[in-house]
Amino acid sequence: MLIITEQRKIGEIFDHPVYQVTKTSMIELANSKSRSSFLNPRDENRYKKILNTLDLRKDFFFSYSYPIMRGLQKNLRDPQEGWSLYESTFVWNEFLTRQIRNCLQSTLWTVALVYGFFKQDKFAISGKDIMFTLIARRSRHYAGTRYLKRGVNEKGRVANDVETEQIVYEAVPMPTEVSSVVQNRGSIPLFWSQDTSKLNIKPDIILHEKDKNYEATKLHFENLRGRYGNPIIIFNLIKTRERRESMLRREFDKAIRIINKLFSEENQLRFLHWDLHKNSQGEPTNVLDVLLKVAFRALTLTEFFYCQVAPPTGHSHDPYFCDENSNSDISQEDISGSSDSSGNGTTEDKAETSELPQLKPPIFQKGVLRTNCIDCLDRTNVAQYAYGLAALGHQLHALGCVESPELGLGAPVAHHLMHFYERMGDTLAVQYSGSAAHNKIFSAKRGHLKLFIRSQEFFRTLQRHYSNACIDANKQAAINLFLGYFQPKQGSPALWELESSSEEHNNGSFGHTSDSIKRVNSDGSILSVSNTSISGCSGCHNELLTAAQPDVSTELQSSKMESDLVYVNEITSPIESKMSNSRYTPTLSHDHIHDVPSSQLDPCNSGDSNFLDLEWLSNSGNSSDERSLAVSTPDAHLSTENVISDIIPETMENQVAGVQAQKLPEQFVQWVNNGNSFWF
Repeated sequence: MLIITEQRKIGEIFDHPVYQVTKTSMIELANSKSRSSFLNPRDENRYKKILNTLDLRKDFFFSYSYPIMRGLQKNLRDPQEGWSLYESTFVWNEFLTRQIRNCLQSTLWTVALVYGFFKQDKFAISGKDIMFTLIARRSRHYAGTRYLKRGVNEKGRVANDVETEQIVYEAVPMPTEVSSVVQNRGSIPLFWSQDTSKLNIKPDIILHEKDKNYEATKLHFENLRGRYGNPIIIFNLIKTRERRESMLRREFDKAIRIINKLFSEENQLRFLHWDLHKNSQGEPTNVLDVLLKVAFRALTLTEFFYCQVAPPTGHSHDPYFCDENSNSDISQEDISGSSDSSGNGTTEDKAETSELPQLKPPIFQKGVLRTNCIDCLDRTNVAQYAYGLAALGHQLHALGCVESPELGLGAPVAHHLMHFYERMGDTLAVQYSGSAAHNKIFSAKRGHLKLFIRSQEFFRTLQRHYSNACIDANKQAAINLFLGYFQPKQGSPALWELESSSEEHNNGSFGHTSDSIKRVNSDGSILSVSNTSISGCSGCHNELLTAAQPDVSTELQSSKMESDLVYVNEITSPIESKMSNSRYTPTLSHDHIHDVPSSQLDPCNSGDSNFLDLEWLSNSGNSSDERSLAVSTPDAHLSTENVISDIIPETMENQVAGVQAQKLPEQFVQWVNNGNSFWF
């Protein structure tokens, strides 16, 4: 029996205390007779050691009286308690408590643990003390570590699936107004993986050809719709000029368009592909300004939750309630019939009864913003901060704390919020990757020296690489045991006898591998057995380096000739694969967007968004011409596949001349083109 023996209060929501686990104890319940029936006592002790490696004292929290695993809007609109709470995506001890709950037919002997992040603090705005709470809930489905859990599984569950909620209300004993907003992050919902390598900091990206119709991807977005409603807004931040990531970007874009053809107009997925890394090369304020624009636009589609609430006349820990069909607040006692809840009374009558000022109609969040990069850690966290800041302005405005719903990056509360999201990003990054997040945009915004930022990023990269190569396999084994994804069985291999490759984990079953994959090396190439020569997309820097001057006009012509991504089978024999590996660059086909309705394309016809004008995103609302140039549209369009014809020949000539001017050694050129070992 695993018992929480000590706890620490880390906050409260409506006077409901929230606790963090600080000490646990494992007590053996078996007596001498039952202990003799163990098949292998050594295995039993080893399993206990593995289970204990998942430290419950780190980032696990719970509440006795508030359903912390559910969002505030769900708790106020649809209060639930008891058994159903354990079915939540975010209850990590659902499996471990299942047997005792079934035996006792009660949940009184267990607490539901949530894994993620919880931080709460007060700050003063316009003479009011505001309680701000930031919660991150990590999904227990398809959970694990960085290189061992990537992409999506057959059930539509994605790796690193985290729900983030920020709650705002006035810090008084019984607040009458409350607001919250929820956003989501998760791995790119395709079948892809990366093999852990002790020598390569950027291992190969492997895209598995096992779901040509994107059924698992479609299932994932249907799951999100069931959790949050419509619309689902996809904010994809991966690179367009780095070949490993650009292949996933193209495949993700293709999947979204194919799925949208199957969905009704109401269920259409909204998307925006935007290379955060490329656009963050200048001042950090520039990229944050653009992210704020995206956030404000997304917020107009999803809205946020606001409600005036009244606690019941009974115990303060009784549930609050907010009714979607009423313009007033309704307590739980109203639902039970102890007061008039027929809705026949006027708003003024109810205001007099509750002695509140004029009641405001509730606002409900519909849909969610889903943000991703490759790891869904560093870049994703910056984008989530921007969305949180945009939402905070609207939340404070709804509470009557500020006159304008738009908060600037220079506002004092923006700096407080940045600290919250930076702490959350570090915590989630340690859980998934083994090191704190890369916060160079936050650090640059604070004015830190570039040398300090680079050194910090370097050491965090090394720390992350060491954790991925040496620690993650044991950590993944503990997670699989804790969540019940691996259960010891007589006649089956023990947990430590199984391979810990990413392919096995990503296939959702132990000991099973997929044969049909395509692989992208860390330097941007793809290993294949095909000798087909496919021309590259010059806008994405996919040309092979050559020692001689290339024909610019030929490259421009070939860049317009787009072809399908080639799916190939990787030879399993290591000797054969070494002899037959050849390199090609994937490009898009006209079939990539054939038969896609024009309504699904963005106003700029760039293919990067279907709900946002990219020209407006780059140019409107900037305070200076320099800031406009930093995120100018032409540069962004050069990196997109559907407007390759817009590339200016003079620009290409300058780029090629720049490459030639470097006088790269022939050995280096061969290494880049052929992938041979390169030793100095």
